[in-house]
Amino acid sequence: MPSPRDVLTPDALGVVQAVADQGSFAAAARELGLVPSAVTYRIRQLEDALDVLLFDRSSRTARLTAAGNELLCAGQQLLQDIDAMANRVKRVATGWEAEFTIAVDSALSRSTMMELAEAFYTLEPTTRLRIRDEALAGTLEALTSGRADLALGVVVEPGTTPGVQSHELGDLTFVYCVAPHHPLAKAAEPIPDEVLIKHRAVAVADSTQQRGQAITISLLAGQDVFTVPSMRSKLDAQLRGLGGGFLPEPLARPYVETGRLVQRKTQRSGRLPARMGYAWRSAGSLGPGRALQWWLSQLESPTTRAALLGRHTDA
Repeated sequence: MPSPRDVLTPDALGVVQAVADQGSFAAAARELGLVPSAVTYRIRQLEDALDVLLFDRSSRTARLTAAGNELLCAGQQLLQDIDAMANRVKRVATGWEAEFTIAVDSALSRSTMMELAEAFYTLEPTTRLRIRDEALAGTLEALTSGRADLALGVVVEPGTTPGVQSHELGDLTFVYCVAPHHPLAKAAEPIPDEVLIKHRAVAVADSTQQRGQAITISLLAGQDVFTVPSMRSKLDAQLRGLGGGFLPEPLARPYVETGRLVQRKTQRSGRLPARMGYAWRSAGSLGPGRALQWWLSQLESPTTRAALLGRHTDA
C-alpha cells in the first residue's frame, strides 16, 4: 500500500479540489480531461493511504467529509509552501524576487510610476512586477499584510510599525475645489462648516481590508458623501459638479488654471499639507532582493520623489 508521502502530491490535491468544486467524480473528470475511473482511483489511493474517507458518497453529490475538508485546507498551505520554496531557491540563484508588488496611493503621479516601471524593465529582470492602487490606510496595510513589498504614499512614523522601514517622500498640499457651476463656487470665503455640510462631498474610499480600520478625512458628520475608488475618480466627479472636496494641488492645478475647477478657501484645513512617505518590509536572512534594491535606489532621488508627488502631466 502506498504511503501518504507517495500519494500526497500537488496533482492529487488538485483532483480532490476538482471533485469538491464540481460535486461529482464524473464532472471532475470532465474538468480535468480524465476518464472517471482515473479520478476514482486517485481519490481511493489517497483514502487508503490516509485511512480516511474524503468524500461522503451517500448521495448523488460528492461532499467533502470533515477529514476531506481538513486535507484541502492543509493542502493549500502545502502548495503555498512549495511556491515559497521555489521562489526562495530562484532568489538565491539570481538575486531577483519572483514577484515584486508595489502599493501606490492614488494621490501620487501615475505617469511617474509608469516611467519608473519602464526603466525597471530595461534591466530585463526575472521579477514579475505588480502595481496595486490603494488609498489612505489601505496603502500601508497592503504592505503589513504581505500583499505588497513596497508602499508609496503612506503616513507612517519611523519605528512605529514592527518589521517595517520607512522614509519620507515629501509634503503634498491639498486644496478645496468645486466645478464653476457648483453653488459653492460663488460662496463667501472662507466657507464655514455650516455651509459645507449642506453640499455633497466627494471622498476616496479607504482601500483597507481590515474592518474598523478605514479612515475618513475632512468629512462632516451628517454630510452627504459620494464615495469613489480613486483620486482620479474623485477629480472626475468634482469636474462634473457632483460634489466638492480636497484634491492634491498639483493634480488640480491645470484644471484651476483653465477654469474647469474653482479653488476655494474653507475654514477647515483638510489635508494641508499631508506628509507622505514610502515603506518596505525589513529584509530577512537573504537581505533585500534586487528589485527592492532598485526601487529604493530610485526613491533616494529628490527628483523622483518630487515627480511622484507633483508631476501629474497625465491630467
